[in-house]
Amino acid sequence: MTEKRPQMNRKIDKTTLVRLISYLKPYWFLLVLVGVCIIVNAFASVRSSLFLQELIDNYILPLLGQENPDFGPLIKALSVIASIYAIGIVGSFLQQYIMQTISQKSLKDIRDRMFVHMQDLPIKYFDTHSHGEVMSLYTNDTDTLDNMLSQSLPQGFSSLLSIIMVFISMLSVSVTLTVVVLICVFFILKLINKVTSKSAGYFVAQQDSLAKLNGYVEEMVNGQKVIKVFNHEEQAVEDFKKLNNTWRVNAGLANGHANSVYPMMFALGYVQYIILAIIGGYMSIHGITNLSLSGLGLLTLGNLVSFLTLSRNFVNPISQVAAQLNSIVLALAGASRIFAFLDEQPEVDNGYINLVNATEDEQGFLHEVPEHTGIWAWKWNVNDDDATEDDLLVKLQGLILLDYVDFSYTEGRQVLTDINIYAEPGQKIALVGATGAGKTTIANLINRFYDVDDGKIRYDGINVNNIKKKDLRNAIGIVLQEVNLFTGTVMENIRYGNPQATDEQCIAAAKLANADGFIRMLPKGYDTVLEGDGSGLSQGQRQLLSIARAAVSDPPVMILDEATSSIDTHTEKLVQDGMDKLMAGRTVFVIAHRLSTVQNSDVIMVMDHGKIIERGSHEALIEKKGVYYQLYTGAFELE
Repeated sequence: MTEKRPQMNRKIDKTTLVRLISYLKPYWFLLVLVGVCIIVNAFASVRSSLFLQELIDNYILPLLGQENPDFGPLIKALSVIASIYAIGIVGSFLQQYIMQTISQKSLKDIRDRMFVHMQDLPIKYFDTHSHGEVMSLYTNDTDTLDNMLSQSLPQGFSSLLSIIMVFISMLSVSVTLTVVVLICVFFILKLINKVTSKSAGYFVAQQDSLAKLNGYVEEMVNGQKVIKVFNHEEQAVEDFKKLNNTWRVNAGLANGHANSVYPMMFALGYVQYIILAIIGGYMSIHGITNLSLSGLGLLTLGNLVSFLTLSRNFVNPISQVAAQLNSIVLALAGASRIFAFLDEQPEVDNGYINLVNATEDEQGFLHEVPEHTGIWAWKWNVNDDDATEDDLLVKLQGLILLDYVDFSYTEGRQVLTDINIYAEPGQKIALVGATGAGKTTIANLINRFYDVDDGKIRYDGINVNNIKKKDLRNAIGIVLQEVNLFTGTVMENIRYGNPQATDEQCIAAAKLANADGFIRMLPKGYDTVLEGDGSGLSQGQRQLLSIARAAVSDPPVMILDEATSSIDTHTEKLVQDGMDKLMAGRTVFVIAHRLSTVQNSDVIMVMDHGKIIERGSHEALIEKKGVYYQLYTGAFELE
């Protein structure tokens, strides 16, 4: 199989790191403590290297040749350096512990912000991005950030601080040898820059291909039954292998380039060590004058040993920085994806009309009240000192009007054309038509999941664009074809439609949907915990719970989008009575394939390619002998 390398013209935004660090600002005091620990640790490391010079020149060499050497000063010096080492170990431990705490708190803040922002995103975003791709942001990308914040950044800062301190210490020993080190480091840095400039783009490609791989796996897990029914296993495996191989190539190139840095630097470090040993030994043996920050002098054996140790301590931090570039670049690639998610435009809501509870006095005037009364009113939030409560409240009726509505999901591909619907309060409007005719799109527009391209949608004569989306959706109940149940008890899933509902109200809603019978047969009845989207229930039972959830919300307008499509004929008869009770007194839109479910509708609208081609009652359409008549008498259901 031919392996395609990812395009390298993608670069990480330079502001990504700065933006990421901004999440650490609330923990500045802990960061200061980390900085102190890093300084202490770096000081202990440098001081131990310089101590070798003192140890050899001041304590070991003077003892050579003595008949009765006094080891007291040597033991005292060793005790001091042991204490310095101990302080460095404590500093290193505290650095790791505190930074881990900061990392977890920062990631919690990021995840919280992501989840809150996700609730504000329009439905369009989730229609155009796979669930696996979104989940990858919460898992893979945040995991890379954890590694970066808890390890790579503090170690990188510690390494940079060590480099500075060691460089000054090397100058204090020998300027000549320091110049040799800088020449060697120059070539090392050129190598790092060449390798890391390539790996950055590969890491971005790695994260993107991993997100696609996760999205595909999520789709395959959800569609296992379909895969087996159509014997699609081999093709699914082949497609997975292609995506997996793309990720392998990107990951291999990214980590291959990044991981090659450390062994190359390790080898160059030894070459540098040998060069320094040769030059330093020659200077020491031949008594060549040595220039240091303290002045001119000779390069002693202690100076040479100390400098060789310092040179290793100078190159090792550079090697560590290079080694951490893997996770830093990978994390920044993940961070750029997370910030791109956070930069997605939230759902726009310019509405200024709210839905409130109200009471009606004997004169017919409305008054806003905090408790649920069964009477709803639209409230205008305007700055008008002369306006009275009666001017600002209008009783909710349930009148829905679509006036010459045009809509397209993507520019140039119109889905709805000149849609006109007038639904009076309490009317039952049925929409029938082939798949793709635009029935569900109308439901999406009424709920303002999408906004119309042209025309108007009015609720009680009010343009829905002027109603707060939250309040508009509170005034419209919807039962979807695809049921989503959540981890929790049956009671909690029903109460999802109205968090303030009592247990008695939830049970009444279940009885209304004829769901009470099977619920009481569950192991713990209404307290039975559902997991995995209610996978232990049949499709019909899950739909009945969805209907009960809509019933407990008690909305004045109800949309039933293929609500009984997943219920068998026997179960449908049982629930039909409950559905009729649920729809009583409400404006109802029924989207259905089964013509038997819409016969008692006040108005039936037949749709085809985004247009309403027929409308009228069941009897009128049968008498007309048009498309509806052909469908009805043909004894088949729309597909």
